[in-house]
Amino acid sequence: MMLINHTANYAPKRTEVIQNTEKVLYSYMKEILIFGAGRSSRVLISNLHGQSIHFNWKIKVVDIQFDEVDRLDGVVYSVVNVQDETERDREVQNSDLVISMLPARFHHLVAQSCVKYSRNLLTASYETPELKAFEEEVNQKGLFFLNECGLDPGLDHMSAMKLIDQIKDAGHEMYCFESFTGGLVAPESDNNPWNYKFSWNPRNVVLAGQGGPAKFIQNGKIKYIPYHRLFRRTELIDLGEFGMFEGYANRDSLKYLGKYSLQGIPTIYRGTLRRPGFSRAWNVFVQLGATDDSYYIEDTEKMTYRDFINSFLPYHPTDSVELKLYHYMNIPQDSEIIYKLKWLGIFSDTPIGLKRATPAQVLEKILKEKWQLKAGDKDMIVMWHKFEYRDSNTKTKRFKTSSLVVTGENSKQTAMALTVGLPLAVAAKLVLNGKLDLKGMYIPNIREIYDPILAELEKYGIVFHEKEEVAETFTH
Repeated sequence: MMLINHTANYAPKRTEVIQNTEKVLYSYMKEILIFGAGRSSRVLISNLHGQSIHFNWKIKVVDIQFDEVDRLDGVVYSVVNVQDETERDREVQNSDLVISMLPARFHHLVAQSCVKYSRNLLTASYETPELKAFEEEVNQKGLFFLNECGLDPGLDHMSAMKLIDQIKDAGHEMYCFESFTGGLVAPESDNNPWNYKFSWNPRNVVLAGQGGPAKFIQNGKIKYIPYHRLFRRTELIDLGEFGMFEGYANRDSLKYLGKYSLQGIPTIYRGTLRRPGFSRAWNVFVQLGATDDSYYIEDTEKMTYRDFINSFLPYHPTDSVELKLYHYMNIPQDSEIIYKLKWLGIFSDTPIGLKRATPAQVLEKILKEKWQLKAGDKDMIVMWHKFEYRDSNTKTKRFKTSSLVVTGENSKQTAMALTVGLPLAVAAKLVLNGKLDLKGMYIPNIREIYDPILAELEKYGIVFHEKEEVAETFTH
């Protein structure tokens, strides 16, 4: 049985412990400007605030609005519209380091101001073409832009590259890399038939997998899974004491051939984790068309949840909406899928209450009523990598796994917020203290970045558990 490190919950006292081990003081105050005060910003802000007196930092958080924000004494909160160039420029110009926790579509606006006023920038989001467009100017001005420094992307890069580099340094030949990450509900808070609750943006969950086929390499062959088949092509993964999971393919694993320097590897696959049975039930909504975000439904303000489901089904003079759905989707009457669907309340006469909405927006509203973390609920992050390689000395096939499980404290202090925000907080500290002194645009896939960040994260209990075993002897 494979065991995974179960990290302790995040607590502010850890910051105090780390402060006492650092004896560096600065004569002038540096301002850290954070764009975005959403869920994933909580740990980032709290951690930096906890160290601000010791390092003489000023923390300023700006956003277009502040809903349910636990304001910290000493942190400055200001309403700023990131799309207002004058406001944005003013804030960036007065800062020493900028961190963007906004939705990814706004990062290029923040980057524009950072380049204009020569400020370093950190984000937790994927490095988009819009951000890459600034790379030449970043290099010319000697700035440091670090993207993809959160959970996934972020911790996945760092933990994977640490072992990939170790395997390559030993002269071994990599021939398989698989990686899965899931934002889930902790077992003690798992009380619904879907075994799932939202710990991040619900919209992203509804739209997951769209925008092109999933692509990966298996035994030297490129494979494609179109969206309408994605949730029927899953694999089971046994994570020992944490139970069974199922994984479905992420959109594009091929881009990691370059990011991880794995060109020529016979198998590379990245996926998302859910509990067994989730994907088969979710596939009902995919096949129905309820996850489509490309058009608006007419008169949604007059519709009920039942009307919404019925709008996708054929007309029948006598059959109920339930029966039509089961027949249309070929769902057996004794299937556990039926219980999952009924539990969501999709057949109820509850008004949708949205004036103009896409199918995906209606579905998101339905799910948010059922999948929200309650006050005392805990979420759970699971990350698992598998590496297969040929030992250059013994000529044997070897397996190595690296895995992490993090459990949140409650619906506010979540494992998702911790694993997204803490890597950024650590990176910010390293940059401001001169321990991460690179120039250019990066993701955390090189030793100079992942080594110090992972080392610092271990002080907070975020430690990956590694296991290795011999599988067989090669005969050729």
